[in-house]
Amino acid sequence: MRVLLVGGGGREHALAWKIAQSPRLTRLIAAPGNPGIARHAECVAVKDVAVEEQVALARRERVDLAVVGPEMPLALGLADRLQEAGIAAFGPTQAAARIESSKAFAKDLMARYGVPTALFRIFEDAAAARRFCRELGAPLVVKTDGLAAGKGAIVCRTLDEAERAVDLCLEEGAFGAAGRTVVIEEFMEGEEASFFALTNGADALPLETAQDHKTIFDGDLGPNTGGMGAYSPAPIVDAETTRRVMDEIVRPTIAAMAKEGSPYAGVLYVGLMIGRGGPRVVEFNCRFGDPECQAIVPRLAEDILPLLDAVAHGRPLPASLRWHAEASVCVAMASQGYPGTARTGDEITGLDAEGGLAGGVNVFHAGTARRDGRLVTSGGRVLGVQASGADVRAAIARAYAGVERIQFDGMQFRRDIGRKAVDRA
Repeated sequence: MRVLLVGGGGREHALAWKIAQSPRLTRLIAAPGNPGIARHAECVAVKDVAVEEQVALARRERVDLAVVGPEMPLALGLADRLQEAGIAAFGPTQAAARIESSKAFAKDLMARYGVPTALFRIFEDAAAARRFCRELGAPLVVKTDGLAAGKGAIVCRTLDEAERAVDLCLEEGAFGAAGRTVVIEEFMEGEEASFFALTNGADALPLETAQDHKTIFDGDLGPNTGGMGAYSPAPIVDAETTRRVMDEIVRPTIAAMAKEGSPYAGVLYVGLMIGRGGPRVVEFNCRFGDPECQAIVPRLAEDILPLLDAVAHGRPLPASLRWHAEASVCVAMASQGYPGTARTGDEITGLDAEGGLAGGVNVFHAGTARRDGRLVTSGGRVLGVQASGADVRAAIARAYAGVERIQFDGMQFRRDIGRKAVDRA
Protein backbone atom coordinates (compact mmCIF):
# COMPACT_ATOMS: atom_id res chain seq x y z
CA MET A 1 0.00 0.00 0.00
CA ARG A 2 1.04 3.57 -0.71
CA VAL A 3 0.28 5.71 2.33
CA LEU A 4 0.22 9.46 2.93
CA LEU A 5 0.62 10.51 6.56
CA VAL A 6 -0.58 14.06 7.18
CA GLY A 7 1.14 15.94 10.00
CA GLY A 8 4.52 16.63 11.48
CA GLY A 9 4.39 16.20 15.25
CA GLY A 10 5.19 13.56 17.84
CA ARG A 11 1.91 11.74 17.28
CA GLU A 12 2.65 11.47 13.57
CA HIS A 13 6.20 10.28 14.24
CA ALA A 14 4.84 7.46 16.40
CA LEU A 15 2.35 6.53 13.67
CA ALA A 16 5.05 6.69 10.98
CA TRP A 17 7.32 4.46 13.08
CA LYS A 18 4.54 1.88 13.41
CA ILE A 19 3.20 2.08 9.85
CA ALA A 20 6.75 1.64 8.49
CA GLN A 21 6.88 -1.78 10.17
CA SER A 22 3.94 -3.09 8.11
CA PRO A 23 4.75 -5.73 5.47
CA ARG A 24 1.84 -4.30 3.46
CA LEU A 25 3.53 -0.92 3.06
CA THR A 26 5.21 -0.16 -0.25
CA ARG A 27 5.75 3.59 0.20
CA LEU A 28 5.19 6.06 3.03
CA ILE A 29 4.97 9.79 2.35
CA ALA A 30 4.66 12.32 5.17
CA ALA A 31 3.50 15.89 4.71
CA PRO A 32 5.08 17.90 6.12
CA GLY A 33 6.81 15.36 8.36
CA ASN A 34 9.86 16.27 10.45
CA PRO A 35 13.50 15.13 10.80
CA GLY A 36 12.48 12.16 12.95
CA ILE A 37 9.73 11.05 10.59
CA ALA A 38 12.28 11.26 7.76
CA ARG A 39 13.83 8.06 9.15
CA HIS A 40 10.69 6.19 8.07
CA ALA A 41 9.09 8.21 5.27
CA GLU A 42 9.70 10.54 2.37
CA CYS A 43 8.85 14.01 3.71
CA VAL A 44 7.18 16.57 1.46
CA ALA A 45 6.96 20.21 2.51
CA VAL A 46 3.18 20.61 2.42
CA LYS A 47 1.52 22.08 5.51
CA ASP A 48 -1.04 19.85 7.18
CA VAL A 49 -3.69 22.61 6.94
CA ALA A 50 -3.11 23.18 3.22
CA VAL A 51 -6.13 21.08 2.29
CA GLU A 52 -6.05 21.42 -1.49
CA GLU A 53 -2.28 20.89 -1.63
CA GLN A 54 -2.61 17.75 0.47
CA VAL A 55 -5.31 16.40 -1.86
CA ALA A 56 -3.19 17.23 -4.91
CA LEU A 57 -0.21 15.43 -3.34
CA ALA A 58 -2.31 12.34 -2.59
CA ARG A 59 -3.63 12.24 -6.15
CA ARG A 60 -0.22 12.86 -7.72
CA GLU A 61 1.37 10.05 -5.70
CA ARG A 62 -1.64 7.74 -6.23
CA VAL A 63 -1.83 6.86 -2.56
CA ASP A 64 -4.11 4.07 -1.39
CA LEU A 65 -4.69 5.52 2.06
CA ALA A 66 -4.28 8.91 3.71
CA VAL A 67 -3.88 8.94 7.49
CA VAL A 68 -4.68 12.36 8.94
CA GLY A 69 -2.96 12.90 12.28
CA PRO A 70 -3.82 16.38 13.63
CA GLU A 71 -7.24 17.81 14.42
CA MET A 72 -7.00 21.06 12.44
CA PRO A 73 -6.93 19.51 8.94
CA LEU A 74 -9.89 17.34 9.93
CA ALA A 75 -11.78 20.39 11.19
CA LEU A 76 -11.03 22.06 7.84
CA GLY A 77 -12.54 19.13 5.91
CA LEU A 78 -9.44 17.33 4.61
CA ALA A 79 -11.02 13.88 4.98
CA ASP A 80 -14.04 15.06 2.97
CA ARG A 81 -11.90 16.41 0.15
CA LEU A 82 -9.77 13.26 0.02
CA GLN A 83 -12.86 11.07 -0.17
CA GLU A 84 -14.32 13.27 -2.92
CA ALA A 85 -11.09 12.70 -4.83
CA GLY A 86 -11.52 8.93 -4.49
CA ILE A 87 -8.83 8.50 -1.81
CA ALA A 88 -9.55 6.51 1.33
CA ALA A 89 -8.91 8.62 4.43
CA PHE A 90 -8.44 7.64 8.05
CA GLY A 91 -10.05 10.41 10.04
CA PRO A 92 -13.57 11.79 10.48
CA THR A 93 -15.35 14.17 8.15
CA GLN A 94 -15.55 17.88 8.92
CA ALA A 95 -19.06 17.46 10.32
CA ALA A 96 -18.00 14.57 12.54
CA ALA A 97 -14.82 16.38 13.65
CA ARG A 98 -17.06 18.97 15.34
CA ILE A 99 -16.98 16.60 18.30
CA GLU A 100 -13.59 18.21 18.98
CA SER A 101 -13.64 21.45 17.00
CA SER A 102 -16.73 22.68 18.88
CA LYS A 103 -17.01 21.92 22.59
CA ALA A 104 -20.49 23.47 22.51
CA PHE A 105 -21.55 20.94 19.86
CA ALA A 106 -20.06 18.05 21.84
CA LYS A 107 -21.65 19.10 25.13
CA ASP A 108 -25.04 19.62 23.50
CA LEU A 109 -24.80 16.19 21.85
CA MET A 110 -24.00 14.54 25.18
CA ALA A 111 -26.85 16.34 26.93
CA ARG A 112 -29.39 15.30 24.29
CA TYR A 113 -28.31 11.65 24.17
CA GLY A 114 -27.64 11.05 27.86
CA VAL A 115 -23.86 10.62 27.69
CA PRO A 116 -22.46 11.32 31.19
CA THR A 117 -20.56 14.60 31.49
CA ALA A 118 -20.33 17.66 33.72
CA LEU A 119 -23.16 20.14 34.27
CA PHE A 120 -22.60 23.00 31.81
CA ARG A 121 -23.90 26.10 30.06
CA ILE A 122 -22.81 27.78 26.82
CA PHE A 123 -22.23 31.54 26.53
CA GLU A 124 -21.29 34.26 24.07
CA ASP A 125 -22.11 37.13 26.43
CA ALA A 126 -19.54 37.89 29.14
CA ALA A 127 -22.01 39.33 31.67
CA ALA A 128 -24.25 36.27 31.43
CA ALA A 129 -21.23 34.00 31.72
CA ARG A 130 -20.05 35.77 34.87
CA ARG A 131 -23.52 35.46 36.43
CA PHE A 132 -23.54 31.71 35.78
CA CYS A 133 -20.08 31.39 37.34
CA ARG A 134 -21.44 32.96 40.51
CA GLU A 135 -24.46 30.64 40.46
CA LEU A 136 -22.33 27.55 39.90
CA GLY A 137 -19.61 28.49 42.39
CA ALA A 138 -15.92 27.68 42.35
CA PRO A 139 -14.09 25.59 41.46
CA LEU A 140 -15.30 25.47 37.86
CA VAL A 141 -13.87 25.17 34.34
CA VAL A 142 -14.05 27.71 31.50
CA LYS A 143 -13.46 26.20 28.05
CA THR A 144 -13.12 27.80 24.66
CA ASP A 145 -15.60 26.40 22.16
CA GLY A 146 -13.04 26.10 19.37
CA LEU A 147 -9.61 24.54 18.99
CA ALA A 148 -6.91 26.11 21.15
CA ALA A 149 -3.96 23.69 20.84
CA GLY A 150 -4.84 21.90 24.08
CA LYS A 151 -4.76 25.13 26.11
CA GLY A 152 -8.42 26.17 25.95
CA ALA A 153 -9.54 24.61 29.25
CA ILE A 154 -8.98 26.94 32.22
CA VAL A 155 -9.49 25.43 35.66
CA CYS A 156 -10.66 28.20 37.99
CA ARG A 157 -10.21 27.62 41.72
CA THR A 158 -11.88 30.92 42.70
CA LEU A 159 -14.62 33.14 41.28
CA ASP A 160 -12.01 35.82 40.64
CA GLU A 161 -10.10 33.35 38.45
CA ALA A 162 -13.34 32.42 36.69
CA GLU A 163 -14.18 36.04 35.90
CA ARG A 164 -10.66 36.57 34.63
CA ALA A 165 -10.99 33.51 32.35
CA VAL A 166 -14.31 34.78 30.99
CA ASP A 167 -12.76 38.19 30.32
CA LEU A 168 -9.77 36.60 28.55
CA CYS A 169 -12.06 34.72 26.18
CA LEU A 170 -15.05 36.96 25.63
CA GLU A 171 -13.74 40.47 26.32
CA GLU A 172 -10.05 40.42 25.41
CA GLY A 173 -10.13 37.81 22.62
CA ALA A 174 -7.05 36.02 23.96
CA PHE A 175 -8.01 32.83 22.08
CA GLY A 176 -9.28 34.54 18.94
CA ALA A 177 -12.25 32.97 17.18
CA ALA A 178 -11.89 29.82 19.29
CA GLY A 179 -12.91 31.75 22.42
CA ARG A 180 -15.84 33.77 21.10
CA THR A 181 -18.13 31.13 22.61
CA VAL A 182 -17.31 29.49 25.93
CA VAL A 183 -18.53 26.45 27.80
CA ILE A 184 -18.66 26.86 31.58
CA GLU A 185 -18.97 23.64 33.51
CA GLU A 186 -18.76 22.22 36.97
CA PHE A 187 -15.40 21.00 38.21
CA MET A 188 -15.44 17.21 38.24
CA GLU A 189 -13.69 15.39 41.07
CA GLY A 190 -11.78 12.21 40.33
CA GLU A 191 -8.84 10.98 38.28
CA GLU A 192 -8.42 11.62 34.57
CA ALA A 193 -7.58 9.00 31.96
CA SER A 194 -7.45 8.83 28.17
CA PHE A 195 -9.57 6.23 26.38
CA PHE A 196 -9.34 5.46 22.67
CA ALA A 197 -11.56 3.45 20.35
CA LEU A 198 -11.36 2.76 16.63
CA THR A 199 -14.70 3.01 14.86
CA ASN A 200 -15.88 2.47 11.29
CA GLY A 201 -19.05 4.46 11.96
CA ALA A 202 -21.01 1.48 13.24
CA ASP A 203 -18.76 -0.79 15.31
CA ALA A 204 -16.17 0.25 17.89
CA LEU A 205 -12.99 -1.44 19.07
CA PRO A 206 -11.32 -0.21 22.28
CA LEU A 207 -7.58 0.41 22.28
CA GLU A 208 -5.30 0.42 25.29
CA THR A 209 -5.66 3.24 27.79
CA ALA A 210 -3.21 5.94 28.87
CA GLN A 211 -2.90 8.76 31.35
CA ASP A 212 -1.69 12.17 30.23
CA HIS A 213 0.03 14.88 32.28
CA LYS A 214 -1.38 18.23 31.16
CA THR A 215 0.34 20.85 33.28
CA ILE A 216 3.87 22.10 32.76
CA PHE A 217 5.24 21.44 36.26
CA ASP A 218 5.59 18.40 38.53
CA GLY A 219 2.70 17.67 40.85
CA ASP A 220 0.13 18.82 38.26
CA LEU A 221 1.02 22.46 38.85
CA GLY A 222 1.22 25.38 36.45
CA PRO A 223 -0.64 26.17 33.24
CA ASN A 224 -2.04 23.52 30.93
CA THR A 225 0.00 22.37 27.94
CA GLY A 226 -0.68 20.06 25.04
CA GLY A 227 0.64 17.26 27.27
CA MET A 228 3.98 16.78 29.03
CA GLY A 229 4.03 13.00 29.01
CA ALA A 230 1.94 9.87 29.26
CA TYR A 231 2.01 6.27 30.36
CA SER A 232 0.08 3.17 29.34
CA PRO A 233 -1.83 1.28 30.58
CA ALA A 234 -3.79 3.47 33.02
CA PRO A 235 -4.43 1.27 36.08
CA ILE A 236 -7.56 3.24 36.99
CA VAL A 237 -9.29 1.97 33.83
CA ASP A 238 -9.98 -1.65 34.75
CA ALA A 239 -12.06 -4.15 32.78
CA GLU A 240 -15.33 -3.03 34.36
CA THR A 241 -14.58 0.63 33.68
CA THR A 242 -13.73 -0.23 30.07
CA ARG A 243 -17.06 -2.00 29.70
CA ARG A 244 -18.92 0.99 31.13
CA VAL A 245 -17.06 3.47 28.91
CA MET A 246 -17.90 1.44 25.82
CA ASP A 247 -21.55 0.86 26.81
CA GLU A 248 -22.34 4.27 28.33
CA ILE A 249 -20.12 6.62 26.31
CA VAL A 250 -18.47 5.31 23.14
CA ARG A 251 -21.27 3.30 21.54
CA PRO A 252 -24.02 5.83 22.43
CA THR A 253 -21.88 8.66 21.02
CA ILE A 254 -21.21 6.83 17.75
CA ALA A 255 -24.93 6.03 17.45
CA ALA A 256 -25.80 9.66 18.20
CA MET A 257 -23.44 10.97 15.53
CA ALA A 258 -24.97 8.60 12.96
CA LYS A 259 -28.47 9.68 13.96
CA GLU A 260 -27.44 13.32 13.61
CA GLY A 261 -26.35 12.65 10.03
CA SER A 262 -22.62 12.90 10.76
CA PRO A 263 -21.36 9.30 11.03
CA TYR A 264 -18.09 9.15 12.93
CA ALA A 265 -15.28 6.99 11.51
CA GLY A 266 -11.71 7.17 12.75
CA VAL A 267 -10.30 7.08 16.24
CA LEU A 268 -12.41 8.56 19.01
CA TYR A 269 -10.49 9.95 21.96
CA VAL A 270 -12.48 10.17 25.19
CA GLY A 271 -10.97 12.24 27.96
CA LEU A 272 -12.41 10.66 31.09
CA MET A 273 -12.92 11.78 34.65
CA ILE A 274 -13.34 8.71 36.83
CA GLY A 275 -14.96 9.48 40.17
CA ARG A 276 -17.24 7.82 42.67
CA GLY A 277 -20.17 8.00 40.26
CA GLY A 278 -18.27 6.25 37.47
CA PRO A 279 -16.72 7.59 34.26
CA ARG A 280 -17.80 10.92 32.78
CA VAL A 281 -16.60 12.74 29.67
CA VAL A 282 -14.20 15.65 30.09
CA GLU A 283 -13.79 16.09 26.33
CA PHE A 284 -13.79 14.29 23.01
CA ASN A 285 -10.98 14.50 20.45
CA CYS A 286 -11.26 13.44 16.82
CA ARG A 287 -7.73 11.99 16.58
CA PHE A 288 -5.08 10.12 18.54
CA GLY A 289 -3.96 12.01 21.62
CA ASP A 290 -0.50 13.46 21.79
CA PRO A 291 1.55 12.35 23.73
CA GLU A 292 -0.73 9.37 24.54
CA CYS A 293 -0.26 8.01 21.03
CA GLN A 294 3.48 7.85 21.64
CA ALA A 295 2.91 5.71 24.74
CA ILE A 296 0.19 3.45 23.30
CA VAL A 297 1.39 2.65 19.77
CA PRO A 298 4.60 0.85 20.89
CA ARG A 299 2.42 -1.53 22.91
CA LEU A 300 0.36 -2.65 19.89
CA ALA A 301 1.39 -6.18 18.89
CA GLU A 302 -0.48 -5.99 15.58
CA ASP A 303 0.15 -4.54 12.14
CA ILE A 304 -1.51 -1.11 12.42
CA LEU A 305 -1.97 -0.56 8.69
CA PRO A 306 -4.85 -3.04 8.12
CA LEU A 307 -6.67 -1.48 11.09
CA LEU A 308 -6.39 2.05 9.71
CA ASP A 309 -7.40 0.81 6.26
CA ALA A 310 -10.45 -1.07 7.58
CA VAL A 311 -11.69 2.06 9.36
CA ALA A 312 -11.14 4.20 6.27
CA HIS A 313 -13.13 1.80 4.08
CA GLY A 314 -15.88 1.09 6.61
CA ARG A 315 -14.97 -2.58 6.81
CA PRO A 316 -15.57 -4.76 9.90
CA LEU A 317 -13.08 -4.44 12.74
CA PRO A 318 -11.56 -7.41 14.60
CA ALA A 319 -13.19 -8.48 17.86
CA SER A 320 -10.03 -7.69 19.82
CA LEU A 321 -6.38 -6.76 19.46
CA ARG A 322 -3.13 -8.18 20.78
CA TRP A 323 -1.03 -5.96 23.04
CA HIS A 324 2.43 -6.29 24.52
CA ALA A 325 2.20 -6.86 28.26
CA GLU A 326 4.96 -4.34 28.95
CA ALA A 327 4.13 -0.89 30.28
CA SER A 328 5.10 2.19 28.29
CA VAL A 329 6.14 5.70 29.36
CA CYS A 330 6.69 8.78 27.20
CA VAL A 331 8.31 11.95 28.57
CA ALA A 332 7.88 15.20 26.63
CA MET A 333 10.84 17.56 26.40
CA ALA A 334 9.79 21.17 25.77
CA SER A 335 11.43 24.45 24.83
CA GLN A 336 12.02 27.40 27.12
CA GLY A 337 8.90 29.54 27.36
CA TYR A 338 6.42 26.74 26.62
CA PRO A 339 3.38 26.69 26.97
CA GLY A 340 3.65 30.42 26.27
CA THR A 341 5.90 31.76 23.52
CA ALA A 342 8.46 29.03 23.00
CA ARG A 343 12.06 29.80 22.10
CA THR A 344 13.28 28.00 18.99
CA GLY A 345 16.56 27.46 17.18
CA ASP A 346 18.46 25.83 20.06
CA GLU A 347 20.77 23.00 19.01
CA ILE A 348 19.81 19.52 20.24
CA THR A 349 22.70 17.23 21.18
CA GLY A 350 23.00 13.68 22.47
CA LEU A 351 21.08 11.99 19.65
CA ASP A 352 22.58 9.87 16.88
CA ALA A 353 22.90 11.05 13.28
CA GLU A 354 19.30 10.07 12.53
CA GLY A 355 17.92 11.82 15.60
CA GLY A 356 17.43 8.74 17.75
CA LEU A 357 18.91 6.88 20.71
CA ALA A 358 20.24 3.36 21.05
CA GLY A 359 19.26 0.95 23.79
CA GLY A 360 15.57 0.39 23.03
CA VAL A 361 14.49 3.98 23.68
CA ASN A 362 12.33 5.66 21.05
CA VAL A 363 12.71 9.39 20.42
CA PHE A 364 9.63 10.77 18.68
CA HIS A 365 10.23 14.20 17.16
CA ALA A 366 7.56 16.82 17.79
CA GLY A 367 9.19 20.22 17.18
CA THR A 368 12.56 19.80 15.47
CA ALA A 369 14.21 21.04 12.28
CA ARG A 370 17.50 20.62 10.39
CA ARG A 371 19.42 23.86 9.92
CA ASP A 372 22.95 24.01 8.51
CA GLY A 373 23.41 20.34 9.33
CA ARG A 374 22.32 20.77 12.94
CA LEU A 375 19.19 19.45 14.65
CA VAL A 376 17.46 22.36 16.38
CA THR A 377 14.27 23.07 18.27
CA SER A 378 11.37 24.43 16.19
CA GLY A 379 8.36 24.29 18.49
CA GLY A 380 7.04 24.15 22.03
CA ARG A 381 7.16 20.43 22.60
CA VAL A 382 10.38 19.22 21.01
CA LEU A 383 10.79 15.50 21.65
CA GLY A 384 8.91 12.58 23.19
CA VAL A 385 11.21 10.04 24.80
CA GLN A 386 9.47 6.66 25.06
CA ALA A 387 10.53 3.40 26.65
CA SER A 388 8.90 0.13 27.70
CA GLY A 389 9.47 -2.00 30.75
CA ALA A 390 8.18 -4.99 32.66
CA ASP A 391 6.16 -2.56 34.77
CA VAL A 392 5.61 1.20 34.90
CA ARG A 393 8.51 1.69 37.32
CA ALA A 394 10.93 -0.01 34.91
CA ALA A 395 9.56 1.93 31.94
CA ILE A 396 9.96 5.21 33.85
CA ALA A 397 13.60 4.41 34.63
CA ARG A 398 14.41 3.61 31.00
CA ALA A 399 12.60 6.67 29.62
CA TYR A 400 14.33 9.08 32.01
CA ALA A 401 17.69 7.47 31.32
CA GLY A 402 17.05 8.44 27.70
CA VAL A 403 16.02 11.97 28.65
CA GLU A 404 19.26 12.47 30.58
CA ARG A 405 21.28 11.79 27.41
CA ILE A 406 19.65 14.68 25.50
CA GLN A 407 20.54 18.35 25.84
CA PHE A 408 19.33 21.69 24.48
CA ASP A 409 19.34 25.12 26.08
CA GLY A 410 16.26 25.97 28.12
CA MET A 411 14.79 22.46 27.97
CA GLN A 412 11.87 21.67 30.25
CA PHE A 413 10.47 18.30 31.26
CA ARG A 414 8.48 16.88 34.14
CA ARG A 415 10.18 14.42 36.43
CA ASP A 416 7.02 12.72 37.69
CA ILE A 417 5.57 11.11 34.56
CA GLY A 418 4.01 7.80 35.60
CA ARG A 419 4.28 8.50 39.33
CA LYS A 420 0.53 8.02 39.85
CA ALA A 421 0.70 4.49 38.45
CA VAL A 422 3.63 3.63 40.74
CA ASP A 423 1.81 5.03 43.76
CA ARG A 424 -1.30 3.04 42.85
CA ALA A 425 0.63 -0.24 42.55
